[in-house]
Amino acid sequence: AGQDGSHDWWHIARVRATALSLAREESLPESSMLTVELAALLHDVRDWKYSGDANAGAEAVSSWLEEHGHPADDIRSIVKIISNVGFKDELVSSTSSSASLEMTPEFKVVQDADRLDAIGALGIARTFCYGGARGDPMHVPGVEPRIHLTKEQYVALSTGGRVCTVVNHFHEKLLRLKGMMKSDSGRRRAEGRHEFML
Repeated sequence: AGQDGSHDWWHIARVRATALSLAREESLPESSMLTVELAALLHDVRDWKYSGDANAGAEAVSSWLEEHGHPADDIRSIVKIISNVGFKDELVSSTSSSASLEMTPEFKVVQDADRLDAIGALGIARTFCYGGARGDPMHVPGVEPRIHLTKEQYVALSTGGRVCTVVNHFHEKLLRLKGMMKSDSGRRRAEGRHEFML
C-alpha cells in the first residue's frame, strides 16, 4: 500500500473497518476478529500490481507475522486470505485448472470489504486515481473492454501487455464485483454501490 492514492493507508483503514463490520453482521465469533483485522490491514502489502511479484506479499506478511510472534496456524490463515483476496485470483487460468479455495467466513468478509472499497463513489475515485498514477488514458476509441479475461490476460493488462483505459476497467472488473460478493452482508452493501456506478 501507499503507492498512490488508490492503495494508500486510507484504503487499508476502510477495508479494515468494513471487514470488521461485515464480520459482526455475519456473526463471526470473537476468536475470528484478529484474523479478519490482520488480513484486512495486511492485504495489500507488496501488492503484485506494484511489486511485480505475485508471491511478494505473502512472503513479506508471513515473515512479519512470524517475527512478531504470531502462532503458525494464524499465520497460515492470514496468508491464505491475502494470497487469494484479489480479483485476479478468482479468474480462470488458461494454463491450469484452478483448485477450489476453501472460503472461510474470515476470507469472505475480508475479500468483500476490499471489493466494496472498489465500487460505488469511492471505487470510481480510486479507479481514476490508479489509472492516472499509471498514466492510463481515460478512454481510447476502438479499444473495447475484454469481458471474459483469464487470469493471465488480466495480469498482462495490468502490467502493460495491452492499452488499458480507465473506462474499460469498469467493464473488465468493477461492474462484475457485485455478483462476486461472498457474504450475505457484502452482497447487500454492494447493491447500492453498484447502482451508483451505472
